[in-house]
Amino acid sequence: MDPPGPGDQGEASQPLPLDWRFAQVFGERAAGEDVQEVDVISAIEFDKSGDHLATGDKGGRVVLFERTDARDQSASRRELERQDVPINRHPEFRYKTEFQSHEPEFDYLKSLEIEEKINKIKWCQTANSALSLLSTNDKTIKYWKVQEKKIKRVSVMNLNTSQSVGSSTSASASTSSSKAPLPNGGCSDKFNCLNTDLSFPPGGYPSLCLPVVTSLEANPVARCRRVYAHAHDYHINSISNNSDGETFISADDLRINLWNLEINSQSFNIVDVKPTNMEDLTEVITCAEFHPNHCNTLAYSSSKGSIRLIDLRQSALCDNHSKIFEEHEAPGSRSFFTEIIASISDIKFSRDGRYILSRDYMTLKLWDLNMDSGPVSTFQVHEHLRPKLCDLYENDSIFDKFECCLSGDGLRVATGSYGNIFRVFGCTPGSIEATTLEASRNPMRRQITNPSRPTRTLTSFTRGVRRGGENQGVDANGNSLDFSTKLLHLAWHPTENSIACAASNSLYMYYA
Repeated sequence: MDPPGPGDQGEASQPLPLDWRFAQVFGERAAGEDVQEVDVISAIEFDKSGDHLATGDKGGRVVLFERTDARDQSASRRELERQDVPINRHPEFRYKTEFQSHEPEFDYLKSLEIEEKINKIKWCQTANSALSLLSTNDKTIKYWKVQEKKIKRVSVMNLNTSQSVGSSTSASASTSSSKAPLPNGGCSDKFNCLNTDLSFPPGGYPSLCLPVVTSLEANPVARCRRVYAHAHDYHINSISNNSDGETFISADDLRINLWNLEINSQSFNIVDVKPTNMEDLTEVITCAEFHPNHCNTLAYSSSKGSIRLIDLRQSALCDNHSKIFEEHEAPGSRSFFTEIIASISDIKFSRDGRYILSRDYMTLKLWDLNMDSGPVSTFQVHEHLRPKLCDLYENDSIFDKFECCLSGDGLRVATGSYGNIFRVFGCTPGSIEATTLEASRNPMRRQITNPSRPTRTLTSFTRGVRRGGENQGVDANGNSLDFSTKLLHLAWHPTENSIACAASNSLYMYYA
């Protein structure tokens, strides 16, 4: 289900705000414990079914989790009620495996260090039980396949001397040598080990164990199937799988390349915004995403706050967009920080592809593909930080890239903020749902009691006093600001109201 358009339904039929609860946490940091930089989570992604979750960190590792509470999907609701099985079961995940995806490298031609940090993870379609995913750092994309492998071992082969020596007269008189046999049946005296006087009792030793190959439980093993390298001069900021299951795109600051999963030796440049003279450069690509259903359509965002929709059927090099979504600034509101805070850090399509959710530094915006005049909804996230933009610029926090996500039913959106909090907004017309949650075991600790309605246009909140804006030392709920703790990465379960978010090295999960 997608968020209805204006006028589709009244406020009386608004869904009730969700009651969010803590589910579980992985890698919880103890009080006073120092966090290693390599352990900080830098990417989160659910697979299409929602049964698997992948995280990447700054140390180049990918960690996989699998769901353990999945019930029989073929059973009907009535059968589950008869069995007294709760319909809204507590979602539970467990650690599955991890592997080193990327290592630190050095580009000798450019004298440039390439970090091992995982920038993005995307799950791929699979035809069997194996899991496939793409992971990328700044320069190199890798295609991984994770399969269950049964490890075969040989059982211990030994000679039980407690049964053979002393318990059998034939065993004690079977050899003229005084040397005792080794546990594996050999002889400790290498010169007399071929003694022809050695004889075996009739029927052999009853305690002699022959080697047997045994299969232990299956363990997941990750293998790198392909490496897609040397195609980007600038840092890769996003990758996205196509709905055809055969291709994907990778985007850096100036170019977007189209790849075939089976071919790693070449890619096709489909978008190139690099000017002839780099001094004429005015904007860069910040994120790119394929349409979830139409394999010929993709969208990419820019540092100027615009989103361009392109059709791969128009031309090989998509210099011209089919649609552009942007909101023009109000007259007289321009400042030194206008372009910085307008830069879009993340975009996501809704499940059926009708809407695009974008995140800039100050707001979340929901765009309808059928209406390019402006966003259908604008949600204030950092409006209380507007008086502190100078401080945020000085400590580089203004350049933080926050991600966003939509619920599977399209009724809600979410994004992160400072102080390890994230916000959940209702995006149906007239909805006033605006929940603030903290990434901790008590998520409702920083709840805002009187949320404001999401506004429709930027001009409505560029004038007057903003909520929380009059106090520069606190956030919208009166809590002191902490720019060192920030929740940049989060993901919404594709079919349920469950959110996974990263607070430093800890992975928190919540459900409603």
